[in-house]
Amino acid sequence: MIKPIVKDTIFLSRKSEPATQKDNNVIEDLKDTLKANSDRCVGMAANMIGYKKRVIIVAVEMIHIVMINPKIVKKAYPYETEEGCLSLEGVRKTIRYKEIEVEYSDTAFKKHRDKFSGYTAQIIQHETDHLDGILI
Repeated sequence: MIKPIVKDTIFLSRKSEPATQKDNNVIEDLKDTLKANSDRCVGMAANMIGYKKRVIIVAVEMIHIVMINPKIVKKAYPYETEEGCLSLEGVRKTIRYKEIEVEYSDTAFKKHRDKFSGYTAQIIQHETDHLDGILI
């Protein structure tokens, strides 16, 4: 189901809870909502559509990667950049890392530990910040 984008900064600043296998509806709603906003969005966290669950989705070219309970375990090469967000007005400066390593589960709850770099790493960092209640 396509959900409206949450703009309430009080809600968005709260930490999300771990997702479980009972949260399949959250995953499907994230997929649908990202697809509906694909012209202006490359990633989304569950709290952006009203769920306080640790689930993100990232658009990497034509592939959508769902990460359940993601945790960034390594960061390298910091840089300053500006980002926008569907939940917030305008753009803001932030520090990101060119290379990251992430532990997460896929939609089958199989555990992964993968490295990401460049723009994909930036998107993952932005969305995991959402899960931690961090707004740019």
